[in-house]
Amino acid sequence: MSDTYIIEVGSQPAGIVVRTPGGFCFFAASHRFNQLEGRIFRNAREAERAARELVSGVTLAA
Repeated sequence: MSDTYIIEVGSQPAGIVVRTPGGFCFFAASHRFNQLEGRIFRNAREAERAARELVSGVTLAA
């Protein structure tokens, strides 16, 4: 299992997530995703979902 993942929304890089003791920490690739900067996610998929929600402005059901 990898410790680092690149998160993209469409073809736009959103950021990377890095495994930490508490989950995966998000590092934004552009100002558009600064709202997620430093946030801890359970897994990379959860971080990707949050980035998509931020772009679309719609909250997806868990």
